[in-house]
Amino acid sequence: MMPYDQAVRWVRDAAVLQPAETVTVAASAGRVLADAVRSGQCLPPFDNSAMDGFALRLAGDAADQGAEFDIRGWQAAGDDGAVADAGAWEIMTGARLPEGLDSVVPIEDVEVLQTADGRPTRIRLRVVVTPGQFVRRRGQDVATGEQILAGGTLLDTNAVTLLHAIGIGTVSVRARPRVAIIATGKELVSDATQALQSGQIRDSNRPYLVARLAAAGAEVVADVVVGDEVERFNRALDEALAAGAQIVLSTGAVSAGRYDFIPDALRARGARIVFHKVAIRPGKPLLFAVLADGTAYFGLPGNPASTAVGQRFFVEPMLRRMLGLVDEQGVQVALATDTATPPGLRFHTRAVIQADASGRLTARPLAGQESFRLQATVQATGWAVLDGAGEQAAAGSAVQVFSWGHADAMRFAAYVPAPQEIT
Repeated sequence: MMPYDQAVRWVRDAAVLQPAETVTVAASAGRVLADAVRSGQCLPPFDNSAMDGFALRLAGDAADQGAEFDIRGWQAAGDDGAVADAGAWEIMTGARLPEGLDSVVPIEDVEVLQTADGRPTRIRLRVVVTPGQFVRRRGQDVATGEQILAGGTLLDTNAVTLLHAIGIGTVSVRARPRVAIIATGKELVSDATQALQSGQIRDSNRPYLVARLAAAGAEVVADVVVGDEVERFNRALDEALAAGAQIVLSTGAVSAGRYDFIPDALRARGARIVFHKVAIRPGKPLLFAVLADGTAYFGLPGNPASTAVGQRFFVEPMLRRMLGLVDEQGVQVALATDTATPPGLRFHTRAVIQADASGRLTARPLAGQESFRLQATVQATGWAVLDGAGEQAAAGSAVQVFSWGHADAMRFAAYVPAPQEIT
């Protein structure tokens, strides 16, 4: 069997970087930047107040408690620039600092001595005011010409917000890799509401893959269910290629049974089988091939956990290379409990990742890791990978944890202390 590290290296080496395309920033969330972005303006674009209060001119000297100032003007957010010759100005948070003023005292730190028409006209300081306090300086956050995002950045909500703030309307991103899904098996029923006949099961892998691939940055251009007939499979594969698929995924029919026809069907089409069977659990029968036209092909085993492992730990590494992202690294945490492992296999377990009472992150593999089970996937917060542990990994040993998808944030369960014993 092929070791995982070698298999995934061949998968990555087969990836071809996607071309760039231009999209609006409003539509860029979840996309990967093709080029670095530099700011064409400062942020903030002008000196402004960080507080509701009064702007003063201190010229480098502190103002003493008890000092008094006449109010010579008023400045709200959105007002044009103004020039202040002396005294103080009432100012609102975010308002442009009038030229000639350099410091702000919050409204709660002054005593209003006089007013006119509801506006303060003279104030006294309750505190010492230091030069430059509570002023947001022009370019303090982002300077003109500064690189704010590197090429290969996955654009999340925070990055998109920054792009909007500096006035970027469009960005160059990597085109989404086009993927097709073919679910095999005459037992599969696609309609979740359809009553099952004897021997039938519902097709859960295909909708899982559609959602997961979209979250991973791919565009699903076709997804179909076929039986166990080579002719129908070949038609579906031809349709996937005609739809422009750069990667094709199938589920089922890749093991060693009578109806596991896909390896022979691919060879008959002139495909090159790169590897078939990897030293992993679940998902050992996984197949990777390159079709005659260069299209990448993944044959994923049909059990749900096997399909999920194949998509997460083989397909997504290829997608990352195609999108120009760096290869993913797991997060190392401590194993929470002694865990039985299959000797000689890289074991992908569905686990609860949480902090223990001391704040140390741990991974607790759940019961029910068999590849047909779905409930463990719902209960888990991510994947824990145990590699080369022999027949058992001891509690406290280091394991790598991964989120459900490479573009997903790591999920953590809340720490729940064990109940106290009643004596």
